[in-house]
Amino acid sequence: MTRIKLIEKKEASNEVKIIYKDIEAAFGMVPNLFKTYAHFPALLRANWEKTKVLLMGGELPRELKESIAVVVSAANSCNYCVASHSMALSMMGFSQERIDDLTKNIESPQISRRDKKILEYARKATLTPHRITDAETDELKSHGLTASQIVEVLGVMELFTGYNKFLDSLAVPLT
Repeated sequence: MTRIKLIEKKEASNEVKIIYKDIEAAFGMVPNLFKTYAHFPALLRANWEKTKVLLMGGELPRELKESIAVVVSAANSCNYCVASHSMALSMMGFSQERIDDLTKNIESPQISRRDKKILEYARKATLTPHRITDAETDELKSHGLTASQIVEVLGVMELFTGYNKFLDSLAVPLT
């Protein structure tokens, strides 16, 4: 059970209701993550804007960014985000086996060599960022990633590492 109350729409301030409306338009509902951030409306707005920029914008495909979310969240042992973003991938047509590979078998032949390198890079950045080498970054470039796309990969990693810590610290339930 969550350590602080979730702010439901009926209890939300007008400022929060406006943000909730935007979140509902994107997801069809307001995830508990955002209902928790609603205690601090400015942070709710900032995190929602960052989520929109990183997940729904940018140059990389949404499926890859959802995959990064699953890999990073599994590395951080955040069940909420693994479940949430696994559901998103399922709705995008990923099989359960392919989703399981993101958390258990990143060497699977179902994952392209390029995507493996991106996912490994994101996982390493969340766990041991000081151990990323120039060669690993150069390898991403050799797979066609631009500097902007590498920053986008790390932005998604950073967003979910933060969400993982926030959700787990407050024991926020998925449903």
